Amino acid sequence: MSTLGCKVNQCESAGIAEALAARGMTLVPFEEVADGYIINTCTVTGRTDYQSRQLIRRAIRKNPTAAVLVTGCYAQRAPEEIARIPGVRFIAGNTEKERIPDILCDMTAGVPRILVGDIRKEKGISRLGATVFPEHTRVFLKIQDGCDAFCGYCIIPHTRGTSRSLPPEEVLERIASISRAGCREIVLTGIHLGAWGRDLQPRADLATLVRRIADGCAVERLRLSSIEPRELNGEIIALLGTSGTVCRHLHIPLQSGDDGILAAMLRNYDTAFFRNLVRKLYTTLPGIAIGIDVMAGFPGESEEAFENTLRMVEEMPIAYLHVFPYSRRPGTPAATLAGQVSEEKKKRRAERLRAIGTTKRQSFAERFIGTPLEVLVEGRTDKNTGFPVGFSDNYIPVAVRGGVAPNRIVRVMPKAFRGGHLIAEVIRE
Repeated sequence: MSTLGCKVNQCESAGIAEALAARGMTLVPFEEVADGYIINTCTVTGRTDYQSRQLIRRAIRKNPTAAVLVTGCYAQRAPEEIARIPGVRFIAGNTEKERIPDILCDMTAGVPRILVGDIRKEKGISRLGATVFPEHTRVFLKIQDGCDAFCGYCIIPHTRGTSRSLPPEEVLERIASISRAGCREIVLTGIHLGAWGRDLQPRADLATLVRRIADGCAVERLRLSSIEPRELNGEIIALLGTSGTVCRHLHIPLQSGDDGILAAMLRNYDTAFFRNLVRKLYTTLPGIAIGIDVMAGFPGESEEAFENTLRMVEEMPIAYLHVFPYSRRPGTPAATLAGQVSEEKKKRRAERLRAIGTTKRQSFAERFIGTPLEVLVEGRTDKNTGFPVGFSDNYIPVAVRGGVAPNRIVRVMPKAFRGGHLIAEVIRE
């Protein structure tokens, strides 16, 4: 199996893999010759569509007689397009992912079978996800799916459906189970995480859920994945600073530093709101890591609008950037807007933003040289030093000098920044 895209897709792939193993199927690396291949696709950009097609064709070349199954958001959006690729056996939509073990048992289909329902009519959240996590120190837990925001550039509401939430008692049960399995950190994730609970009866909210998890001490570390600016209320901010469980780390989509572009994107905030939010976070929570998403080349983005974004990004005390060139998605309002920006210009703007992001990441990490950090050591090593690598609670990659066993939270003293990591030594207490 090969997976593209978001953490929700990765959670679902883990659940599919576990279900296949329970049926007695042997899972092998994607690059090996196999009887069946699953490609869990993404369609957030034109590039991810292209990468999905590359993976499909790679599997077919590896074994032309294999059962090739394509699922995920690209399959949901354009099943007929995928069916035209010779060698594809099955196309399954996002709501059909739970049926994949049954679908793969039918190896007799000679023509592509398209199994894609109307996801906007889906009312329940899929429980698909792994229940066993061998050798994992950090686990992503999907608690929400779908999106009702319909930002001007985004196709995902059409491929993931309406917002649906995992009930709070199920969230708590899964967290307890993951923690018992030995995982030290859980990342709550969703397509629109801040919308968790709005569809439940009785209605619930993310802040209350996070407080229940923190108060129950069910896991040592709890991290939030991407969350919208207007959904960061005072209670969530307070929990990051006082709970001792919720990590000092937020990923907040900005998308543009120009108010005209934000309005055209159908975003529900302006630059003044975003600046004030970042200022409040850094004032309230010293040491917090704030990452942001920024889009380059949205239709109508003039040089002046882009310079507004550059200036805003440079001025804010952020820890890192995720930069995306705008990708025209059929069926979205932005696809028909005038003023489409050339690919060359989008690429050049994205490179300038990424250069700022590289500087920001290093500057943020270097602030903590000489300051003790708590690091969750993972089962991998830094290729440059050979030291075990982990993340601090405020999301700084740290290479820990000396022999430290994986899946331990250790207190370290950073000494230098090198090769994208802080280099640190364990504090012996």
